Amino acid sequence: MKNALTHKNSCRICGGKRLAKVLSFGPTPLANAFLEKHEVRSEEMYYTLDAYLCRDCGLIQLLDVVAPEILFKDYVYVSSTSPVFVAHFQKFSDKAYGRFSLNKESFVVDIGSNDGILLKPFKRLGVRVLGVEPDRAIAHIARKAGIDTVVKFFSPALAQRIVRRYGRANLITATNVFAHIDDIHAVARGVKALLKPEGVFVIEVPYLGDFLRKNLFDTVYHEHLSYFSLGSLAAFLKRAGMKIIDVERVSTHGGSLRVFAAKAASRRSVKTSVRTLLLDEKKKKLQSEETYRRYGIRIQKNRAQLLSLLAGLKGQGKRIAGYGAPAKGNTLLNFFSIGCELLEYIVDDSPHKQGKHTPGKRIPVVSVDELAKNPPDYLLILAWNFAPSIMKKNESFRKRGRFIIPVPTPRIVS
Repeated sequence: MKNALTHKNSCRICGGKRLAKVLSFGPTPLANAFLEKHEVRSEEMYYTLDAYLCRDCGLIQLLDVVAPEILFKDYVYVSSTSPVFVAHFQKFSDKAYGRFSLNKESFVVDIGSNDGILLKPFKRLGVRVLGVEPDRAIAHIARKAGIDTVVKFFSPALAQRIVRRYGRANLITATNVFAHIDDIHAVARGVKALLKPEGVFVIEVPYLGDFLRKNLFDTVYHEHLSYFSLGSLAAFLKRAGMKIIDVERVSTHGGSLRVFAAKAASRRSVKTSVRTLLLDEKKKKLQSEETYRRYGIRIQKNRAQLLSLLAGLKGQGKRIAGYGAPAKGNTLLNFFSIGCELLEYIVDDSPHKQGKHTPGKRIPVVSVDELAKNPPDYLLILAWNFAPSIMKKNESFRKRGRFIIPVPTPRIVS
């Protein structure tokens, strides 16, 4: 495909050109490009995976952008397969309903709505809802569940169409999608056009502070174009004519920010949580190149430790499998060079991934039934953000085997 990969030479937020490469993972296959059985011997496409720091606004970002038509062509992530996320969004909707005085006349729009996971609880509360989801197959799942969904990428033009048909929104959400978008300024223009004067825009993104503190390097993959701090989000929203009014730390994806924003002219006041976290980020030097140089050393140390652990177990004749085939797991497997010689198979709860093979390392993905039929001695939990629920769910395996959690440092859990 022509223009499959575009290299940018300026910052996604501020347009600055003072960019420093701070992390390099080398050529890597797309993290969600799982292979069918008949494709296992076929050639795969590999794309540059490097992260850069903007010295002006502090955004960590990928400058090599894979075309969305390729990136999301066969998207296999369906949110509601995760009970943890179902509970997460149920709790959010309950709080937001009361906090923003929503009612049956209110209108909530979710950008990147997937299978409607966030909107379902709002609908149960009687609120009018609309999802915006570019993947036709996943949007179909949402519609079957009763969630009105537009099958398009969100844009200013689409925002105007929504306003004409539905009116303006009291609440717009973009959870775990904002980091995937290259032209975030176009999204902001659309949000401003769609939002009521006192409406609220909620962004939920993996947090750069946790990314560094917890060694979450495997959350770097081609879909995640931006890695936000509160400071970089504040710079972006200010340019967009908006202001951050509140911020919360939430546990999803190893640690995320939930940012509440309003139009700059809104009467909504700014809570002290915003200033407190901005000062904390300054103290932790999230805009310093040296911070990322030290981080790169920690990643290499993590790699050496995990490979040594797995090779040692194999040397003792132990059998190892993986649990969870998330995108982050494929970054780890490819960057650490962990393949079928170490992992016999990977269990995943999503039927959309079962029967396929992981990109790059081509490890077979199977259902949980394989644990009973073909039990390993150890399970490497690649979906580490769900480790507690995975271990609890697999109590029968726990009686005979042990779990390995790979980050922030590899450890065996009996």
